[in-house]
Amino acid sequence: MGIVAYIIFFLPLIVAKQSRFAMYHANQGLLLLLVCIACNLVLGAIPFLNLILVPIANLGALVLTILGIINAANGQIKPLPLIGKYTLIKTP
Repeated sequence: MGIVAYIIFFLPLIVAKQSRFAMYHANQGLLLLLVCIACNLVLGAIPFLNLILVPIANLGALVLTILGIINAANGQIKPLPLIGKYTLIKTP
């Protein structure tokens, strides 16, 4: 369920509410989604530079997603670099 959290963050919130592992990765997935949306909105508003900055930000998001999936597949509760220290969803 931890791997799924990086693709569809809300599914563990519905299916595995009591799992600390699933909720942790759901939190990481939600944070990643919000950071991606914010970066795309902010960087996309900058004329000309958005052609360079948005793909770089999206590549960074892809790398963080892969790191999160690897951590979940290995059964680790390890925060993502840069954004992992923040908590939006309380774990049981």
